[in-house]
Amino acid sequence: MAAKIAGDGAETAPTIQTVQRAALILDSFTVSRPHLSLNEITTRLGASKATAHRYTKALRAANLLRYDERTALYSLGPQVLTLAAAARAALPIVSAAEPYMDRLVKAVGQTVVLSIWDGEAPTVVRSADNTDHLIRISVRVGSRLDLTASAQGRVFCAHLPADQVPGLTRILRRSPDLAEELDRIREHGLSVNSPSENGVHTIAAPVFEGDTIIAAMAIVGTTVSVPRDTDSPMARALLETTRALSQRLGANQPLNATG
Repeated sequence: MAAKIAGDGAETAPTIQTVQRAALILDSFTVSRPHLSLNEITTRLGASKATAHRYTKALRAANLLRYDERTALYSLGPQVLTLAAAARAALPIVSAAEPYMDRLVKAVGQTVVLSIWDGEAPTVVRSADNTDHLIRISVRVGSRLDLTASAQGRVFCAHLPADQVPGLTRILRRSPDLAEELDRIREHGLSVNSPSENGVHTIAAPVFEGDTIIAAMAIVGTTVSVPRDTDSPMARALLETTRALSQRLGANQPLNATG
């Protein structure tokens, strides 16, 4: 029996190493470095180029890596998007927020979006559309939002520690207006955004778990259908929803219902 156990361990070890190496390769790709050469992957792997090539070939066969022959660079493959969507759908905040979002959609008649912080920017993890409208605004799950131009990005900038938001300290030094806007978001609990180029207006508010912002919820509509006033009935409905969800998640701080 002892010999059999030892044999099982010996057979399992190479499999574990294979999984670890494949994970290491996939983890090498980031938003700031979406393309890597075989030499860069080899260095990251700490193995021979032949070994790295063998792993990249297997990952390409599984659609987890893509290879561009023109540039001789690798990038993450389409199967990663499928896995990412499944991972986002399984996040506890998504299932917790779902009924709150659906009720808010019915109350305000607009699209409601939930985003989480991915380390560099807000990423949409759920979008609940108002299907009663002939024309409605849809936001794709998995979309990464602009850090400072989007309402949800500004909510995270206002409530995350500055060292957790890449480049925020530098951005604020160059933009006193943005610093003032983040102060207003902390005061009123709301961020409003209305890009003139696309006619879309967004109101966003934070969702807390304990003392930490865990998500941002937003109402998205046209500049005609979504008012800019932070004291509008629609803005109050959003704040009441995020406050109720935060309380369910055990928020430690009082959340203002109005400005």
